[in-house]
Amino acid sequence: QVQLVESGGGLVQAGGSLRLSCAASGRTFSSYAMGWFRQGPGKEREFVAAINWSGDSTYYGDSVKGRATISRDNAKNTVYLHMNSLKPEDTAVYYCAGARIKAVVTQEKVYDYWGQGTQVTVSS
Repeated sequence: QVQLVESGGGLVQAGGSLRLSCAASGRTFSSYAMGWFRQGPGKEREFVAAINWSGDSTYYGDSVKGRATISRDNAKNTVYLHMNSLKPEDTAVYYCAGARIKAVVTQEKVYDYWGQGTQVTVSS
């Protein structure tokens, strides 16, 4: 079993940046693909970014492409999401997720483990 705990959310002004962290428990973290999803008010959860087990392959959703960077530190069992040029429409609860495969995964249904989420609010 893997537990995921997100941190780093908060209130940010438009145009600003932030870094979300996701700390994972368990010794198998380094063999999992990881991803970030978000759910804005009144919206369905959407894919944000994903990274493969080794960190050398990443993929981004269209809404954040060019503004987001996903990375991981397997020694620390942590995955990060750095976002810049934030917009009010980035306001959402951001979820970290883990999949028991090594390749990059974008489909929500493939992910096996989910964190509780961290709120990001971007003010205009």
